[in-house]
Amino acid sequence: MSTLIAAEGLGHAYHDEWLFKNLTLGINAGQRVALVGVNGAGKSTLMKLLAERFAPLEGKIVKNKSTKIGFLDQEPSFPENATISDFIFSTENKQQQLIKEYEELIEEEHPDEKKLNRLYEELSEHNAWEYEHQIKTILSRMGINHLQQKIDTLSGGQRKRLALAKLLIEDPEIYVLDEPTNHLDIDTIEWLEKILTSGAKTLLLVTHDRYFLDNVCNTIVELERGKTFTYNGNYAYFLEKKAEREAQDDATFQKNKNLLKKELEWMRRMPQARGTKSVARQNAFYDLEEKTKQRVDHQKVTLNVKMARQGNKILELDRINQSFNNVTIINDFSYVFKKGDRIGLAGKNGTGKSTLLNIITGNLNPDKGKVDIGETTQYGYYKQGGLSFNEKERVIDIVKADAEYIKMADGQTISASALLTLFLFPPKKQHGLVEKLSGGEKKRLHLMKVLMQNPNFLILDEPTNDLDIDTLNVLEEFLENFPGILILVSHDRYLLDKMSDQLFIMEGNGNVKIFNGNYSEHRNSLEIEKEAASRKQKVEEQKPTQASSGNKLSFKEQQEFKKLEEALAENENKIKTLTQELNQIDPSNYIQIQEISETIININKAIETDMERWMELSEK
Repeated sequence: MSTLIAAEGLGHAYHDEWLFKNLTLGINAGQRVALVGVNGAGKSTLMKLLAERFAPLEGKIVKNKSTKIGFLDQEPSFPENATISDFIFSTENKQQQLIKEYEELIEEEHPDEKKLNRLYEELSEHNAWEYEHQIKTILSRMGINHLQQKIDTLSGGQRKRLALAKLLIEDPEIYVLDEPTNHLDIDTIEWLEKILTSGAKTLLLVTHDRYFLDNVCNTIVELERGKTFTYNGNYAYFLEKKAEREAQDDATFQKNKNLLKKELEWMRRMPQARGTKSVARQNAFYDLEEKTKQRVDHQKVTLNVKMARQGNKILELDRINQSFNNVTIINDFSYVFKKGDRIGLAGKNGTGKSTLLNIITGNLNPDKGKVDIGETTQYGYYKQGGLSFNEKERVIDIVKADAEYIKMADGQTISASALLTLFLFPPKKQHGLVEKLSGGEKKRLHLMKVLMQNPNFLILDEPTNDLDIDTLNVLEEFLENFPGILILVSHDRYLLDKMSDQLFIMEGNGNVKIFNGNYSEHRNSLEIEKEAASRKQKVEEQKPTQASSGNKLSFKEQQEFKKLEEALAENENKIKTLTQELNQIDPSNYIQIQEISETIININKAIETDMERWMELSEK
């Protein structure tokens, strides 16, 4: 494999602290590399250096001058006063300029027919029609429809999707992607997975989405305390091998610690004034001491803050209706929340997830319907936008503004400083300014402030954005033990699968579907319905062929053909009924779920057998 880009002896500092020194890393053609590590380890800085956004303080980046790098920043920048069209279409690309002219023309109310005809001819001449379709598909998937819209009128999420769309259209030799799944709905993420794994694309990316990591990447590079550890495999392989490495590190540390103790005793025994000590042994001692100091302390965040008491009545939504600008967002939705509810809120961008959350929390009164909140219900609402911290304020002062002391789940009271330490903010960071925190550290601080409110009804709106995987694992551990109500909005399929046993699916046009099961179970049910619909369509399409064939079947075959059609229809109805039944079962009733699932599998096998025979007879 040829190396497309390499870092040699790389060193860089941030706020007078070295993130890494003497770092070496190479990326080969066709490699899809994920960069993982805790918040503040320097992942985004390393990506920007490799993308040549700025120069390193030490070392160099080596690549061929003609190698094109496409970089997706967490917060992309755009030309001032530019339209979407100006940004998307390169002035150096003839095909793109023709497509731009064509797309802008057809957006006009009365397009000039002469111009259209000329563009038709030029697009055909430059073989640009397939490219035009590809561009339109990418823009449509990203929810970009109005090319003349000014970029500065777009939301943060729309701007991120626009930057990703341009990158996919340009298709560079190396994709460098910082959190590419942020602000994408799940359907778009799954589409993006297929795009990035097609062909022999070369990728370097940072993402917290573990399903995305597992499905896309074939190499994991861990950045830890300024060093890199490379694992040639997907995310599951990385977890396995990292556990082995850490076990080995622990064994080596204990061995070094014992040896250091003996060496220290030897150093102390020898007279200080005499030069009889072995210089080599002294150097070995100092080297061993340094290695022992550098041992990584695998700290864990402990989230166990106290939860407010929860009464029997929690929250009742009765026939809720909500519209904006004559567009129905929620139509006649009712639900009574029960203790232990763990609900995933899913749906494409713009279908009304935030609207429903605002109604639930009382921040928005619905057009119609009743919202009845229990007296003891106490919300903790972690919003996408986060909190607007004063960048010049100290971290500890932000926490002390809420409380000097915080009561924990075990009844103990701890100081604000001790709580910050539990959340992986050491004293140096506590007394530092907010502006020195990484994006993920700010998110962690926001999450901490939400949990300090001791909620019993917790709403997390995209909590995984910008959090490192270690913090995510601890958040999941907390959520698994959280006894209150949980509503989770996330494009992270792994988190939805693990944390929810019921879904509210915003289907659009005001319809909110309730599904009993997690995200993967919902996708499986949709696949079953899709296969059933496809088979039914094939049956319908074959019927005219049968009628026009002159009926060359024998009497016995005609009878068999008729029975097969009846059996196929009956089995399709059975699957539909069983799927509905499966959706209504209590998720804890594993035995019944398994029995129904096995029945569906067996019926599908019978359908496949009958379908093969039906096709044989229909061809006659």
